[in-house]
Amino acid sequence: MPSSIGYAEIAANYRQQIRDGALKPGDTMPSLRQVCERYGVAQTTANRAYRVLKMEGLTIPKPGVGTVVVGPISNNIGTRVSLYESTGKALDNGESSRILEVGTVGADELVAPRLDVAPGTPVHMRRRLVSRNGVPVHLSSSYYPAYVMAVTPELAEPTSTGGSRELAATRLGVDQDRVLEEVTSRLATSSEKEHLGLTAGDVVVSQVVRTVTLADDRVVEVAVKVVGGATILRWATSLKSTAAGT
Repeated sequence: MPSSIGYAEIAANYRQQIRDGALKPGDTMPSLRQVCERYGVAQTTANRAYRVLKMEGLTIPKPGVGTVVVGPISNNIGTRVSLYESTGKALDNGESSRILEVGTVGADELVAPRLDVAPGTPVHMRRRLVSRNGVPVHLSSSYYPAYVMAVTPELAEPTSTGGSRELAATRLGVDQDRVLEEVTSRLATSSEKEHLGLTAGDVVVSQVVRTVTLADDRVVEVAVKVVGGATILRWATSLKSTAAGT
């Protein structure tokens, strides 16, 4: 008798295992045949489940090996804001943040326009590694303008505040209003591979640039997050109106 389980439920099962650390970056996923046998589904269903995990940036196909885990998912910014409002912490259960570096740097061409400053302007930087149940989730470098540092001097210390952006917004007395997220894919640096536990020679990672703006239109933080696994963005644009006018 065919199984009633669908591909979405199979994907959710493995997604949870990756999130919990039962499946770690570098681990080989069960073969499609093993998935079919375990869940009693056809290979097309197992293949659709694996395609979902790949599209989410959680796994990649590795020739001669199979499907390999590249990294657990991380809570999005909305979830972290809600967590801070309800618990006073921006990290979920099982998550930890380790500060790798703090200091003043010159804003580069990626950060400067998002903070609305000239390239080379001194800004404060905090680089951290976030892990879930001991498994690296992402590397994040946050950049703060002078008016944020004026009210949150503890951000200059190499210790986790549990929600630096939230703390700054509270001190400024203005709510976080919106976030612009820009996602690209690129090759990981040797340092990123080391911190994220990525072992392949050339590893593609997702780079997420988040610009968080307060209700008074000031930018409270620009964060550059690097996550193992490429993220693919797709969109469609209708050409009917253009064709009709030519």
